[in-house]
Amino acid sequence: MNDASKGAAGKRAAGHGMNVLICDCDGVLIDSEAVAADVIVRELDARWPGVDARPAVMPLLGLRIERVLAGASEAVGRALTNDDVDAIRRAVEAAAVNAPMVEGIDAALAAIDLTTACASNSYRAYVEAALARTGLARFFGDRLFCADSVARPKPAPDVYLAAARALGAVPAQCLVVEDSATGITAAAAAGMTVLGFIGGGHASAAQIDALRGIGARHVFDDMHELPGYVARWQATGEVLPN
Repeated sequence: MNDASKGAAGKRAAGHGMNVLICDCDGVLIDSEAVAADVIVRELDARWPGVDARPAVMPLLGLRIERVLAGASEAVGRALTNDDVDAIRRAVEAAAVNAPMVEGIDAALAAIDLTTACASNSYRAYVEAALARTGLARFFGDRLFCADSVARPKPAPDVYLAAARALGAVPAQCLVVEDSATGITAAAAAGMTVLGFIGGGHASAAQIDALRGIGARHVFDDMHELPGYVARWQATGEVLPN
């Protein structure tokens, strides 16, 4: 890390300024949602011969894995045992933790002089491992807020409200980057400004329309643009491009 990056990281760790940036993990920091979807579909296809699970799975991405599986089961009229659910979750986490970082996210975070945090629907051990392996952990320190630390996962706002409390910010001071309808619903319910990111490997036309329709103030597909959106939000409270 160069001197400028070290200085920015130090200011973030110290809570420099009032505003904060909160990023989802899967699909925003780590390009893992497509990997997770492929594993879930493969595991379900093996358990449900003759069923095409993908159309049932894709609209549910962003929910906890257990809820994705429950929703897919309901959609196709098939069942899973508790052992099936546990096995599929372990398979997903084992594959997703090795996914690459989202292209450009490291440079974007290095250029943003704000307190940064991660709010994820995944378990903390997985998030810690994924961020450590990609080198992104240096931007977040212990400012990780995960589904296993709150009563209700996304789309409930609990994890975002927990992050704001811990960071000493009110929701209006929080800018969120999310890639799923589930996450945008959670952040919007918390009263935060939300950017929708559609640059991950799992993005689709249907997902883009969904993000625009439920509270994303702007939708973008290139992480190199993020510092500009953050700077405008800090200056004007708006996130639309010039």
